[in-house]
Amino acid sequence: MRRLRRLAHLVLFCPFSKRLQANLGDLPSLPALVGQVLLMADFNKDNRVSLAEAKSVWALLQRNEFLLLLSLQEKEHASRLLGYCGDLYLTEGVPHGAWHAAALPPLLRPLLPPALQGALQQWLGPAWPWRAKIAIGLLEFVEELFHGSYGTFYMCETTLANVGYTATYDFKMADLQQVAPEATVRRFLQGRRCEHSTDCTYGRDCRAPCDRLMRQCKGDLIQPNLAKVCALLRGYLLPGAPADLREELGTQLRTCTTLSGLASQVEAHHSLVLSHLKTLLWKKISNTKYS
Repeated sequence: MRRLRRLAHLVLFCPFSKRLQANLGDLPSLPALVGQVLLMADFNKDNRVSLAEAKSVWALLQRNEFLLLLSLQEKEHASRLLGYCGDLYLTEGVPHGAWHAAALPPLLRPLLPPALQGALQQWLGPAWPWRAKIAIGLLEFVEELFHGSYGTFYMCETTLANVGYTATYDFKMADLQQVAPEATVRRFLQGRRCEHSTDCTYGRDCRAPCDRLMRQCKGDLIQPNLAKVCALLRGYLLPGAPADLREELGTQLRTCTTLSGLASQVEAHHSLVLSHLKTLLWKKISNTKYS
C-alpha cells in the first residue's frame, strides 16, 4: 500500500513539475517547490492525494498570480497566501494604496497635469517620512525579486497603483499579476518577430531590444526593475522632500533611472546604487517615530 501511494505521488509529481518548470525555468530548487504543492494538494491531511485533490490544485496552478504567490511566499513584501479551495484562493489584503489618484477612472488619469498629480500626492498621501519608509520597502522588494530561491522575477507594470502599504507603513505589493518569472518573459520575447523595440514588450513595460537585421526580439530586457522603480520614486519622493535632502536624492534617483541591461551583468553596480538610496532614506528617518 505504501509503495502504491508513493507511485501515485510520483505520477502527480511529473505534471506539477512540468507546469512549474514551464513558468519558472529549470531551477535546482524546483523539486522543493513541487513538494510544497503536493503537501498543499493533500487538503484533508490524510497523507495521500486523491484525484479530486489533484484536480483542485492543478486548477490553482493554471492561475499565474497563484503561482507567483507560491513562489514569493518567503518574501516579506508580497501578500501572504491565506487559504485556497478548488481554483479559488484568499490572500492577505493590502489596506492602503500609495497613490490616491489611482482611484480615479483610468480614462481621467492621463488628463491630470503632472503638477496636479504631485499636489494630490502631497495633500492626500502619507507624510513624506512615511513615504520614505514605503519607498525603502519597495527597494527591498526589488532586491527580493532578484536571484531569489525560485529564480529572478520582473516587474512588468511599474505604477504607483501597484504600490500598497500596511497600517504601519510597511510596503506590500498590491498586485502581483504583472510580476513575471524571467523564464516566462524570455520565452515570450526570444525570437519574436519585430520591427521596433515596442514590438518586444511583455506586459506594460518589460521591453527588449529588436534586432532589426534579423527582425527578431532579443531575450534581454532594456531596463531592469531598479531603473523603473527609481523613475517611479522620483514623482513619489521628491515632492515634499526635506530641503537638505532633495538635491542629493534627486541626483541618486536620476542616476538610478539610467541603469540598463541585465542586472546579472552589472550586479555590483545595481547593488551599490540600491544600497546608497536605501542608506540615504534610512539616515533621514532612523531614530524617529517613522522608523
